[in-house]
Amino acid sequence: MPPGDDCDLLCLDLPKAEALRRRRPGQGLLGQIAARAKALSDPTRLLIALVLQDTDEACVCDVAWTVERSDKLVSHHLQALRSAGLVRSRRDGKMVMYELTDDGRLLLEAFASRTQAIRT
Repeated sequence: MPPGDDCDLLCLDLPKAEALRRRRPGQGLLGQIAARAKALSDPTRLLIALVLQDTDEACVCDVAWTVERSDKLVSHHLQALRSAGLVRSRRDGKMVMYELTDDGRLLLEAFASRTQAIRT
């Protein structure tokens, strides 16, 4: 460990540490949060999510055109976002429409608040 990253003596505040321990999320929730964060860690998936944030829903073709990637690549990334619970899809005839879920919007807003400032 680099110097300065740990305490030089044991200074445990047991009541505070125990209160924090009782409030920490369980392993299942931690895994779910990590999977969602991982889904947004890919630059193409993040870009797709940002595009979906700006609309109510969009078909794969519109998203692919907007992010300047192939339909097949965008479909692959949308599947990853859907598996993480960040987007949902519905079929409309021969088109598949995608939109961010509420959780997707919240997580994206938390991750991308600085991105929004940069974009404007």
